[in-house]
Amino acid sequence: MAIVAILLLPVVAVLLYGMDRTEDWLARGPKPPRHARGRHLRLIQGGRRQTAAPAGRGEAESEAA
Repeated sequence: MAIVAILLLPVVAVLLYGMDRTEDWLARGPKPPRHARGRHLRLIQGGRRQTAAPAGRGEAESEAA
């Protein structure tokens, strides 16, 4: 029985090492795409602070009123 345990010890050590490396590989986040740039569009926050005037109402019409 001791001989079997001694023979299985290296197998168990390699299995544990392999499981540890696999777990680290799966838990790692995805790498950023190679084509990605450091600056992206901000679609949610930012942008224009003031809203645009509605179509058909130019400055000439607002001055006449």
